Order: sequence, then structure tokens, then C-alpha cells
Amino acid sequence: MSSHKKVCPVPFDQQPLNEYKALRESPLFVSSAMDFPVFIIRLAIIFLGVIILCFGINILSLNIRQISLSTIGYILLCSFLSIELLLIRLYLGWSYVLKRLFSASIFYEESGWYDGQLWIKPVDILTQDRLVGIYQVQPLIKRIKRLLLIISLVSILLLLYLFFSNN
Repeated sequence: MSSHKKVCPVPFDQQPLNEYKALRESPLFVSSAMDFPVFIIRLAIIFLGVIILCFGINILSLNIRQISLSTIGYILLCSFLSIELLLIRLYLGWSYVLKRLFSASIFYEESGWYDGQLWIKPVDILTQDRLVGIYQVQPLIKRIKRLLLIISLVSILLLLYLFFSNN
């Protein structure tokens, strides 16, 4: 690793492998890198939390007797859209890191926005970065894309149901 520091002029926190490690440990992204059942449980907890929050707001603003089936449908739709936004954020973050891992050259800033530089990765670093991208990041992106597709389809179906049931 000491030879890596001599070869690489990119600041530590802008090196793709370190960006990957930082993202993997960040509070928002940590659960997406866990086993799939744990990730689903965390998403379900967020989903239920949004349902409880929206239901609480409805109870405070409406009489409990005024809450209809369509109100519950809108609460569910709001919860699904919240999960979609979270999945989009996860997808964008992991995609950015994957792009930096796969790239043969890295744009970095030495001390500010005005002094950007371009560094060409040596073959050994490029190989290591691409292996991490292929075996660690790409499976996460595929998982997130599948979940995003499923949640989007459910949201569209729920939206269509709400639209046609109210007309």
C-alpha cells in the first residue's frame, strides 16, 4: 500500500476504492450493502414508518370516520414513492462509485474546484478497482434496479387503481 500512495497523486478521499469504502460505511448506504433479507427488512421498516407517519397526519387532520379506502391507498402510494426515492438515491450513489472504479482515468481536485487534475490509473490499480466494481458494486446496483422496477410497477398499479376508482 505504501507504493500505492507514492504512485497515486489523488487525495485519499477522492480515490475510487476509498470512495467505495466510505459509501459502504455511510449510514444511508450501509444497509444496501448487507445481505438481501436484511436490506428488505430495513426497507420494510422505512415503508411502515412512512405509513404510520402519513396515517398519523391523516388522523390529526381528518376525523377517523372520514378516512376512506382511497385515503389508505394514497398513504400506501406515498410510502411506495418514499421507497422509490430512497432506491433512486442508492442507485445514483453506487453508480457514481462504479463509474469511478471502472474508469481508466480519474479526475480529482487537489485543493479546490479551480485546480482539477486528471490521473491515469496504473494497470494494477485499474485491475483492482474493476474487480471491486464487478464483484462488489455491480451486484448491489442490479439488486437496487430490480427492487426499483418492482416498487415502480406496484406504484403505477396503485395509482391507476386510485385514479379509476375515484372516477
